[in-house]
Amino acid sequence: MVETYNQNSNPNMRRPVVKEEIVDFMRQRLQPVTGGLKELENFAKAENVPVIPHETVAYFRLLLESLQPEKILEIGTAIGFSALLMAEHAPQAQITTIDRNPEMIELAKANFAKYDSRQQITLLEGDAVDLLETLEDSYDLVFMDSAKSKYVVFLPQVLKRLNPDGLILIDDVFQGGDVAKPFEDIKRGQRAIYRGLHSLFDATLDSSDLTSSLLPLGDGLLMIRKK
Repeated sequence: MVETYNQNSNPNMRRPVVKEEIVDFMRQRLQPVTGGLKELENFAKAENVPVIPHETVAYFRLLLESLQPEKILEIGTAIGFSALLMAEHAPQAQITTIDRNPEMIELAKANFAKYDSRQQITLLEGDAVDLLETLEDSYDLVFMDSAKSKYVVFLPQVLKRLNPDGLILIDDVFQGGDVAKPFEDIKRGQRAIYRGLHSLFDATLDSSDLTSSLLPLGDGLLMIRKK
């Protein structure tokens, strides 16, 4: 059993923000993953480990094949599903992924050893707040899927390392629709996430230096382009 997410699972990420029948249609109709990615998807479902849902997977496939980024940064590795998805659809890319959870790091290492056939992925262990300051590369694409309240903390360092016209994708920004509610309606245990996400929206959606959009995929995807 994967204990980390069974003990500390955020229930908001499981609540669809689009009509359930439309979510079901997308997940059934869009082309499935195969091979190692299918094995990881099944493992994640069985062990209650959150990975990007299938409608987001399909969007990533199209985006990656269109952009063909050469350098990708990921914050939040989990079991390595999204990093391996990006490696598959951007075969020329070098991917750096960061995680601090020892249980996830162990699983991700095993999955990369098994499925990262072109050795595209480098896993950095530790807190992203510290590790981002040590990075020397610049990136064409950044994917953030980690502590939701920390997205706005990571953002300045990420923007420093993002190439002009580079893209940032930030996952789970709707929190099952909670972001649209008044603050007093938010459960106490979710208020730090709520504050952090609204600070993130203020820093991105209102910025003249960025072009941003919100996509109703999964639990919400914030897409940011650096001008």
